[in-house]
Amino acid sequence: MTHILAIDQGTTSSRAIIFDAGLRVVATAQEEFPQHYPASGWVEHEPMDLWATVAATARAAIEKAGLGAADIAAIGITNQRETTLLWDRATGQPLHRAIVWQDRRTADLCATLKEAGHEAMVTARTGLLLDPYFSGTKLKWLLDHIPDARARAARGELAFGTVDSWLIWNLTGGRVHATDATNAARTLLYNIAQNRWDPEICALLDVPMALLPEVRDCAADFGVTRADLFGREIPILGVAGDQQAATVGQACFRPGMMKSTYGTGCFALLNTGAEMVPSRNRLLTTIAYRLNGETTYALEGSIFIAGAVVQWLRDGLKVIRSASESQPLAEAADPGQNLILVPAFVGLGAPYWRPDCRGAIFGLTRNSGPAEFARAALESVGYQTRDLLEAMRADWSAPAEGVLRVDGGMAASDWAMQFLADILGAPVDRPQVTETTALGAAYLAGLQAGICPPPAEFSAQWALDRQFVPSMPQADRDARYDRWKRAVAATIAAG
Repeated sequence: MTHILAIDQGTTSSRAIIFDAGLRVVATAQEEFPQHYPASGWVEHEPMDLWATVAATARAAIEKAGLGAADIAAIGITNQRETTLLWDRATGQPLHRAIVWQDRRTADLCATLKEAGHEAMVTARTGLLLDPYFSGTKLKWLLDHIPDARARAARGELAFGTVDSWLIWNLTGGRVHATDATNAARTLLYNIAQNRWDPEICALLDVPMALLPEVRDCAADFGVTRADLFGREIPILGVAGDQQAATVGQACFRPGMMKSTYGTGCFALLNTGAEMVPSRNRLLTTIAYRLNGETTYALEGSIFIAGAVVQWLRDGLKVIRSASESQPLAEAADPGQNLILVPAFVGLGAPYWRPDCRGAIFGLTRNSGPAEFARAALESVGYQTRDLLEAMRADWSAPAEGVLRVDGGMAASDWAMQFLADILGAPVDRPQVTETTALGAAYLAGLQAGICPPPAEFSAQWALDRQFVPSMPQADRDARYDRWKRAVAATIAAG
């Protein structure tokens, strides 16, 4: 049993990847599932779609690898964070569609809580802000809108979970209701300093604590799968939210190391070690990972729209047929035009936190066309990343390492990564293995199973594919970033 099955449950698809004992990819399976938009700013998933695609891709990956269940030593799970589910403990049936992390339906509730003066207390305990992004207000919405849900929850009849908990529940046949510290840290209900669910915040949101899963380390025993799923029971030994799993997969184990993942959104994490650093610049303080009961913290900046801006070019504007066409189109843009796209399609994330904002574009001329839109879309990801790193540098008193490690789908674009290095004025390192989210989940499971090395040895195995070195003159960099900041200010002013 020298192989590891990594389950990577994302916002638009579920993937399963088989790794060997050397953490090399052996086989991959992927399946997309529908997105549901019942109202403006609302985003939902069918819970059974999440489970069905995970089960199907896991079986498919094992088959593609030419393996059987007896060859799989452990399962690692990584998942879209903050997405909120509520289900019946007796039947396992969900009570509502999952409310996705992008969903903004609780914006008014968050504003009311802020106006009542609760944000300082919530931030001090959870490291988070009162924003619809997080699970706590989503869970309150479900309890408020599903008949009899709160009373049933108080009686212990219902279970709440983020996607990892939902998958663990289904994989184990309802025997385990658990989560890991990184996912718990994103719920708005978890005290990250004391590593426990916070009774006062639960009371503030009127959330019965009987709903909540048990919180475990990232590398820990999360039970075994039902024997009928894969032909035998397989232990689940690693769990981490997608951005924390990528931090592990990028081997960012030293304080000061930074990584940025470019998927649907963009998420940058700075390892701050054992120190829980409060942000003065509206970043999030969060748990990077918890191993052997020891918590490592991070500063995180969250951008809601990164790879999704390329999907917008494809599905909304229909100027490309596939994501791979965005780079050559951007390269063909008129260098004399300076379009700035602020992709606030679902509001602005860090460091602005303005859920009320919507997207805007500046600098249009009669000659602006698909190529200029493509370039502005790719550049918007670099500008937003610089926003995050500027805030991190202001918050982190110790010197951060000067290199940013990148991964995710957009990291494959040489053009986008070169612009990122140029606008940051710092080197950008792309690893040989860009599937770092799944790699992190596999490593955590393999570490617990005893077939992967300790973190220091794993770090030494990290391999560089390419380093992008800044080549843009400082004056150009500053002028471009100044235009971006003015565009953001105008977008916020427009509301």
